[in-house]
Amino acid sequence: MKTLEISNLKKTFRSNFLIKKYPVLKGIDLSVEQGEIYGFLGPNGAGKTTTIKCILGLLFPDAGEILINSLPGNSIAARSQIGFLPENPYFYDYLNANELLYFTASLFGIPKAVAKERISMLIQQVGLAGREGLKLRKYSKGMLQRLGLAQALIQDPVCLILDEPFSGLDPIGRKEFRDLILGFKAQGKTIFFSSHILQDMEMMVDKVGIIINGRISRQGLLSEMVSSSTRCHEIICARISEKQLAQIPVHFVSRDNQFIITLDNEADINQVVESIIHNNGQVIAVNPVKKTLEDIFLNELREVQ
Repeated sequence: MKTLEISNLKKTFRSNFLIKKYPVLKGIDLSVEQGEIYGFLGPNGAGKTTTIKCILGLLFPDAGEILINSLPGNSIAARSQIGFLPENPYFYDYLNANELLYFTASLFGIPKAVAKERISMLIQQVGLAGREGLKLRKYSKGMLQRLGLAQALIQDPVCLILDEPFSGLDPIGRKEFRDLILGFKAQGKTIFFSSHILQDMEMMVDKVGIIINGRISRQGLLSEMVSSSTRCHEIICARISEKQLAQIPVHFVSRDNQFIITLDNEADINQVVESIIHNNGQVIAVNPVKKTLEDIFLNELREVQ
């Protein structure tokens, strides 16, 4: 079942006294299955945040259709199934976590008894237990992100929309936040998020959509994108001198008394291996090096430009 479906989404902005039009979204098509983590990436100005705002109803598209659990995206029933965490969440400094979450629950009309139980559970899940009484002005960036995730989950949505959730977090904070998101996926939540930190995205997502200049240039399962893309081949060898390797000739680096040879052309592998053996060297391994998400993304950028 598809949790989120977007068809032919278009959005144009005007400037210069409403005379000149700037098309930002030029026909976006994407879908996210229930329980998936969907990574939405693109360069600055590609249309990521505009797409998210259209999903949330903060902007009205010029054309296209948005469905959430097969419900029209602009309906109250659909909106009630979405939780949102913006890139830079701002909360009133002199509230504490409990007060903020009770206030958020009241906006959704959640009964106090239900809210109390749910808030207690969320505080535990996001790792803020024991700090729920602390004023928010004393919270770190990571703690505010955790609290923002809790408020996005207060109405128990089926779909979480996260805009740059790792922005400003240190490596430990990113790791902890990744674990939180994966934990909510395990509970059956569908997660749609944008990020510039491709390493974190590659560790988490099931499906990727790359948006460039207002269009989806590539979309699909990350496992299929990576497994079908070989960047180069590496030959790891030993018991051979740099002088002998230089005569082959190949590009290599030395590491821990071994040499790592990089070959762009698969057809050269047999010839290089034979040369190493001919020089009494030892071939330890021959490994294909798969493209990373960053490689795929940069290649898409080059093709479009």
